[in-house]
Amino acid sequence: MRVFESIVGFFERILLPSWEADPSLNTVETVGFYITLCIGTLFTLCYAYQFFYLFAACVIKPKRYKSAPMDKRYAVVIAARNEERVLPLLLASIKGQTYPQSHIDIYVVADNCTDRTAAVAREVGAHVFERHNKQTVGKGYALAFLFDRIREGVGLSAYDAYLFFDADNVLREDFIEQINKAYGAGYRVITSYRNSKNYGKNWISAGYALWFLRESRHLQNPRAILGCSAAISGTGFLVDGGIIERNGGWKHFLLTEDIEFTADCILHGDRIGYCHAAEFFDEQPETFGQSWRQRKRWAKGMFQVIRHYGRGLLTGAVHLRWSCFDMLMNITPAFVLSSVQLVANTVLLLLNFVIYGTLSPTLFNCLAEFLIFGYGIFFALGLAALVCEWRRIHCGKVRAVALLFTFPLFMLTYIPISLAAFFSRRVEWKPMEHKHAMTAEEIENAGRVSKNRN
Repeated sequence: MRVFESIVGFFERILLPSWEADPSLNTVETVGFYITLCIGTLFTLCYAYQFFYLFAACVIKPKRYKSAPMDKRYAVVIAARNEERVLPLLLASIKGQTYPQSHIDIYVVADNCTDRTAAVAREVGAHVFERHNKQTVGKGYALAFLFDRIREGVGLSAYDAYLFFDADNVLREDFIEQINKAYGAGYRVITSYRNSKNYGKNWISAGYALWFLRESRHLQNPRAILGCSAAISGTGFLVDGGIIERNGGWKHFLLTEDIEFTADCILHGDRIGYCHAAEFFDEQPETFGQSWRQRKRWAKGMFQVIRHYGRGLLTGAVHLRWSCFDMLMNITPAFVLSSVQLVANTVLLLLNFVIYGTLSPTLFNCLAEFLIFGYGIFFALGLAALVCEWRRIHCGKVRAVALLFTFPLFMLTYIPISLAAFFSRRVEWKPMEHKHAMTAEEIENAGRVSKNRN
């Protein structure tokens, strides 16, 4: 009952705020009240529109595209570092596409590899270039190197568009056919439906997997439905050859090169499309250490993108360009506001104890309500994604439901991660070890076996 009353009380303060603090509060408590009020109001104003996205995704079917001639020439580009275990499955899934193989060329950059990554790529006929550079490290530099080799060889204009994948990805057999339909509809940049190989491994992998399902269904999908610009999310996307030529190859080198590329496209007026029917799988981290390093890099990369592109996006937002506002909210982590509130409430709670010799019930309740509210919001978002994408979750359903309760905890760990990224002077890109070599059919079958056991 007390928990319920706390939740109700929090909503009353945020949604129906009394703009004046209780006169019985001391100075520290009053400061805490206004900090909570200001951050809660700002948070609501900035992110309430995403609940409209959620509503649109629930009432309108995902956007479908008409059939298109399968005559476009595509280059698949893959940056790989010591990926001999999983790369063959990606290459096999590309070779097994329903799209004509005569119109697909595969390019792999073996980036600072010490294993057989280059050899396994050559075995299936891919164009392979080996890069050895320990000074400029990261996916962006590897892609720039690869596009330089393509320019020197056949030229960047040799292909209508380029498809980007990570070495651990596996494609549905109709992936390129489906994304070709969206390309035929006029989009020059297109992202796709991101699913996971190892959803049910543990709470870490499930946290990632459920977030990417939510991102696809409840963020990217409604953007496409409403005619807004989607956002590139790491891998599984298409870029028109004209944009690659305009950029002189690949020119994005921040820690989150995908978000940087998205911001650059939006500022150039390129609307990014989304193809719900083009599905691929990738592998998620399974240890908290790996997850901490990766998400810290993502958070630091977001801060970098804000520094380089924030002014342009803010200017566009002021001029009522919705994609600029949406992208600005996308790169301004909500966890920054959450971190400010969490730190402020904690510091004020301790300060009140030092000055007045007591732990203020008011400040303590603010801190407790913040955590309860955060858990409740993420639980609701996770539940919506779980229900909508139930059939595309490939693990035991009882386990999937159980892992829903850890999803808010996974998301709340972004708060200390964002703080660590903000105060870290240097955050480096580090490769993730991938070990799940599975075909799309094996991923589905593993889910069916788990369901039968349940």
